Amino acid sequence: MTTTATLDVTTLVRAIEERDVATQLSAYAPDASITLVDQDNPPSAPRIVRGTDQLRAHLTDVTGRDMTHEVRTAIATGDQLALEVACAYPDGTRVVCVCVSGIVDGRIAWAHQIQAWDH
Repeated sequence: MTTTATLDVTTLVRAIEERDVATQLSAYAPDASITLVDQDNPPSAPRIVRGTDQLRAHLTDVTGRDMTHEVRTAIATGDQLALEVACAYPDGTRVVCVCVSGIVDGRIAWAHQIQAWDH
């Protein structure tokens, strides 16, 4: 009998909204990568975060900011996950992040994120 692990999307969404680094990190494979495209990291030179240590540092940075996170969309279909996250700073600045991820053995293997924020 073969079993395939599945990603617990509900737990991941809660972890994002509650800024829980440990639970978010547990959703990623140890060798996972995030490719970030935004105003500081254009498509021709994206920022790539790879492996547990870099992922932890990245998630700690994001969750350590004084802002709210609301997952507006979370769609998982087998080996893919799509998220739309809306964030807001106390001064009213808004950020939107759209992420598409690949899932292997119930964990995120790679993620491509595009984010934009108010100036």
